[in-house]
Amino acid sequence: MEEAKRIVTDVNNGILKPIYFLMGEEPYYIDKISDYIGKTVLTEAERGFNQMVIYGKDATVDDIVSNAKRFPMMAEHQVIIVKEAQHLSRTIEQLVAYAEQPQPTTVLVVCYKYKTIDKRKKLYKTLKKTGVILESKKLYENQIADWIRRVLLGKGYKIHPKASALLVEFLGMDLNKIDNELNKLFLVVKKGEEISPEVVEKHIGISKDFNNFELRKAIGSRDVVKANRIVNYFAQNPKANPFVVTISSMYSFFVQLLKYHGLKDRSKNSVASTLGISPFFVGEYQIAAKNYPMKEVSRIISSIRGLDVKGKGVGTHGISEHDLLKELLAAVF
Repeated sequence: MEEAKRIVTDVNNGILKPIYFLMGEEPYYIDKISDYIGKTVLTEAERGFNQMVIYGKDATVDDIVSNAKRFPMMAEHQVIIVKEAQHLSRTIEQLVAYAEQPQPTTVLVVCYKYKTIDKRKKLYKTLKKTGVILESKKLYENQIADWIRRVLLGKGYKIHPKASALLVEFLGMDLNKIDNELNKLFLVVKKGEEISPEVVEKHIGISKDFNNFELRKAIGSRDVVKANRIVNYFAQNPKANPFVVTISSMYSFFVQLLKYHGLKDRSKNSVASTLGISPFFVGEYQIAAKNYPMKEVSRIISSIRGLDVKGKGVGTHGISEHDLLKELLAAVF
């Protein structure tokens, strides 16, 4: 996110704003920026008297303002970080008066997670003039792998496309969780080297052979034996491989395959851009398209929708996940 980079660059260069209002559905950037400001603006010696963390669930807007109006002690600035400010959603507009005339020696960081303030109201308009507003939006699932690649590139690392796909498959869309796991890999991979699927498997505990990514590949190539082997593994390890994740993955795969059939330009880069995948994986969709004509793909999507409903317990009486997985294979083969 470019705005997040600009904030970090400005803070690093000593260009400070009196208010940073960090809001939105994605907590990763909110946490990163608030932590960076907390570690950077003041020296370790200055923090004891001039840095405060306030929690929105335990405070009022008046509490925040009264602390923000204090003067720093033996330092140029004081830093006040308001965590969980979303708990103040009913009264947050009361911050307008302070936002209009903020204390120039205070750096107020408001962490307003999972929500946004009304852009039509006065607080938003005032903060745009006197401070910085960052809206941290959730990434789409097909953007996560590229986000991993860019984060690693910025830190001097490379990653194999399959390795990033494994991370997304196993860790989902929680950027904080992904970031924590990447930090583990930095301990075992040297800068400049590529993070391989084998490294991910060994140090994060992801099986490179038994996962939804490999199941999609097996189904796409109509490898019945391999698909059955993976499904049996899932049945033996249901907690690590919940059916709801598998059925969602299969639905996404066949919807993408349906889009592929509708493409006029099937060049690698065009396919990758349209489907939101790495060019590395385009070959798998080319193979799957040969094995599954458009009409059959439409039928399978309909069957998967029905299995999704079954998996949620609608119209079934204690059907096991193993039986649901068998039905999935019957639908695609």
